[in-house]
Amino acid sequence: MVDISRIPATEPVRIIIGAGEQRWPGWIATHRKNLDLLRPEDWAASFGHRPADAFLCEHVWEHLTEAEGRAAARLCYRWLKPGGYLRCAVPDANFPDAAYQRTARIGGPGPKNHPAAGHRIVYDYRRFADVFEQAGFAVDLLEYCDEQGRFHYHQWSPDQGPVYRSLRLDHRNRDGRLGFVSLIVDARKPA
Repeated sequence: MVDISRIPATEPVRIIIGAGEQRWPGWIATHRKNLDLLRPEDWAASFGHRPADAFLCEHVWEHLTEAEGRAAARLCYRWLKPGGYLRCAVPDANFPDAAYQRTARIGGPGPKNHPAAGHRIVYDYRRFADVFEQAGFAVDLLEYCDEQGRFHYHQWSPDQGPVYRSLRLDHRNRDGRLGFVSLIVDARKPA
């Protein structure tokens, strides 16, 4: 269960899902043991009395099957306030870099202890947007590569949910070179 009781009623409830080592000011970091994307009872226990204002999830959805990802999107939708959003990032199936794609592929690049070893799907922007649209969200594509591998960027604010593996924040993206990108969406629940 996520303990949101310490958040004053005047402040937003902002949750990082599957945070790993990630910590951002103003966000509560969670892990699978206290908020499992596939366990409705975890969500009910955490948000039953106070739905979240925002969720942030960076490089977690690819560890679910597509069916599990769709179920997780429905849970997020259910436990967001009207007008709330989920900012979600995954590896991009259309990023034209062979080394990146070897790492992002299903099953990852090698040993079972490698973080990418648990990849179960690699999304392109159309399929990823559909996961959230079918759950009821309005989807804004923030960063993605199209079918020709061209990178698209729409202005977004890290203040509303920083994604490290992004054009602006990742140390591998310097001097006009894209070294690592993510497919990033904002999925908004209608007000």
